[in-house]
Amino acid sequence: MSETLEKPERVIKSQPIYDGRIVRFRVDTIELPDGRTTIREIVNTPGAVTIIPLTDDRQVRMVRQYRSAIGKYLLELPAGTLQPGETPEEAAPRELAEETGDRATHWRYLTSFYTMPGVCSEIIHLFLATGLTVGETNRDVDETIEVITLPLEQALDMVKSGLICDAKTIVGLFMAQMLIM
Repeated sequence: MSETLEKPERVIKSQPIYDGRIVRFRVDTIELPDGRTTIREIVNTPGAVTIIPLTDDRQVRMVRQYRSAIGKYLLELPAGTLQPGETPEEAAPRELAEETGDRATHWRYLTSFYTMPGVCSEIIHLFLATGLTVGETNRDVDETIEVITLPLEQALDMVKSGLICDAKTIVGLFMAQMLIM
């Protein structure tokens, strides 16, 4: 590998732009390996979890909710942001219960992945939840969610037809398929 590819970018200056409840924005001036400078616009998040809640008869519990950023409803796997000091293993059961009301007796960590590494630090930790029992939800005050249960095979067909177009959900459903089919 060439020397220029081995030397990482160097941050010369970092300017905070916005510090919100979930995201922080900053603009970095960086020096490239060859000495040139450029700007990087960066979004930082605390990370998140996504859960594949799978019933004993291979039904997946999903949530339908409106997403303001894209102006439409999406069918997604339950997911949520990590709270300060919270591990992904703590966040996954909390988020599942909040959004669907489900509790799981078996949890399996599957993988972690970056959503938009060119501009965002967000990492999503993916879990499979089985041995489900239905309970009460505890949704955030700003969430309006409809819980939808459908066969895993139908959800995968919805991915293939473009009806499910959320990246974390697509990754989760295909991971589930790899594990159980």
